[in-house]
Amino acid sequence: MIRPEGVPGVAFGTSTDGDPRRDDGARIVASEALEIPTDWAWVRQVHGSDVVAAAGPGIGPEADGLITTGSGLPIAVSVADCLPVALIAQGAVGMAHAGWRGAAAGVVSSTIAALTERGHPPHTLVIGPGIGPCCFEVGDEVAAHFPNSRARTRWGTGSVDLPGAVAAEVEGLAVHFVSACTYHDERFYSYRRDRTSSRQFGVAWVAAD
Repeated sequence: MIRPEGVPGVAFGTSTDGDPRRDDGARIVASEALEIPTDWAWVRQVHGSDVVAAAGPGIGPEADGLITTGSGLPIAVSVADCLPVALIAQGAVGMAHAGWRGAAAGVVSSTIAALTERGHPPHTLVIGPGIGPCCFEVGDEVAAHFPNSRARTRWGTGSVDLPGAVAAEVEGLAVHFVSACTYHDERFYSYRRDRTSSRQFGVAWVAAD
């Protein structure tokens, strides 16, 4: 499990931590390690930009952003190459599932707006493990959505720096990166690498002051 240094209230799983969305035991073990409640809130991820406020634990409606303004309810996304993005505010947190479609649609900005509209403007953004520009091979039809974040893979083909693109769309926030590529780092599940149905988690909660 990865706990970003200096940022309380957020953690990212590895394949060693299992798939807590489908495995209650894995979620309980992770929760105990993090000292948070064992029941988490999720959404039905659809690669869009909709954001919902968590009404309680369990799987909520279709969305790719989730926020909570109360303590005691961890909110989570599941990923296997897409980016888990945490937003930390005073008295609130948000989580966004940002694949290239969601990033292009503005899911991170939408999550920031949802928190701000409720009186909790975020001060910190944490971009968790996802596929890096080293391995995110894409065609021009995808790269066209990110004209300022084009890159090259390790083998010389066109790619997109998705973490960089997400960071570039926010202003005035402290930005933290977890520098790990899920494609070539075998600590993580990767759909592109293995066509796996398993997912690691990104989870955030309102930490005690």
